[in-house]
Amino acid sequence: MGLFFKNASKKERFEMVVDRGEGFYSFNGKLYHSDIVRACIKPRTKAIGKAVAKHVRETTAKDGTTDIRVNPDAYMKFLLEEPNPLMSGQMLQEKVANQLALNNNAFILIIRDANGLPVELYPIPCVSVYKEYRNNELYLRFFYRNGKNSIFPYTEIIHLRDDFLTDDVFGDRPGEALEELMECVTTIDQGIVKAIKNSSIIRWLLKFKSSMRPEDLKSNVTEFVKNYLTVDSEAFGAAGVDGKADAVRVEPKDYVPNAAVTDRITERIYNFFGTNKKIVNSSYTEDEWISYYEGSVSPVIEQMSAEYTRKLFTRRERGCGNRIVFESLNLTFASMSTKMNLVQFVDRAIMTPNEVRIILNLAPIPGGDEALLRKDTGKLTTEGGEEDEGGQD
Repeated sequence: MGLFFKNASKKERFEMVVDRGEGFYSFNGKLYHSDIVRACIKPRTKAIGKAVAKHVRETTAKDGTTDIRVNPDAYMKFLLEEPNPLMSGQMLQEKVANQLALNNNAFILIIRDANGLPVELYPIPCVSVYKEYRNNELYLRFFYRNGKNSIFPYTEIIHLRDDFLTDDVFGDRPGEALEELMECVTTIDQGIVKAIKNSSIIRWLLKFKSSMRPEDLKSNVTEFVKNYLTVDSEAFGAAGVDGKADAVRVEPKDYVPNAAVTDRITERIYNFFGTNKKIVNSSYTEDEWISYYEGSVSPVIEQMSAEYTRKLFTRRERGCGNRIVFESLNLTFASMSTKMNLVQFVDRAIMTPNEVRIILNLAPIPGGDEALLRKDTGKLTTEGGEEDEGGQD
């Protein structure tokens, strides 16, 4: 499957999405070139990439018992672990998370075999996409960096979106909200660079006491620079003038924004991407990470679970209890005291021993996937014949 990658331009561009007509197209915003933007989206991208995709099949028997199986079909298990020959499931999720953060839209193409089963998943590296309707069905036409284009039915595309308001298919572009902020950041960076470069330059002003013709004035200034300001001059670093002119040193003054202005603009960009300085610098506490996870990471994972399920399974398969879930071990960022408290969940069948060992960064053990239950817990039968939960035999 080299549809998107053959004959592609070697010069990669990371561009932002804007609206145009019935679709949207890219413009040269180069958001990903900004260190601030890349720092903002990296924690969420890495967290989404660490989520483990699993195929779950939940069925209910006639007697009311529920049977839950994880990865019951080998083809789906391998599809989620290795969606295509070029990347693993983690890398696919990270690439899609980057596209979603920068464009508020991300697309994954589903490739099926002759029997209609999904066998490969590819993120679509498009620079523009437009809607088309054929026989009352929605199609999307994608344009790539090499100038080629392809069209696919919307039913074969896993579409993730954010800020979903204006258009009926695409998420709203982030450009309008970020353009002015990014211009401020660029102006500040350029001002700092210019100030550093000019800090080593000394300017001189020659004040001649008598009027001179323009050509004579220019000639005298050129001679002064040649004799005293060039590096290869014998008198470099020292200057002498006669009574006809006064040499006055002029210090360059460049505007350098103070730290408060820079921090205020940076904080606004952090707020736009739903993050903060501690998350970016990895200096967060347990509660701060949980708040960030619930506000920024969890909604994307929930959307991925719903879209994967909706596009990879038919309605009949979904009716039989098949779904895709993305498990993210948010507790891996917890403190050691919190992790140790998970032990009490093991003997109450809330968590299995291997689940706790994974959170503790330990390898699984044989038999650790079985749920354990303390003997002093369970359901009791009262005198009236009703079941009640109790803590004694």
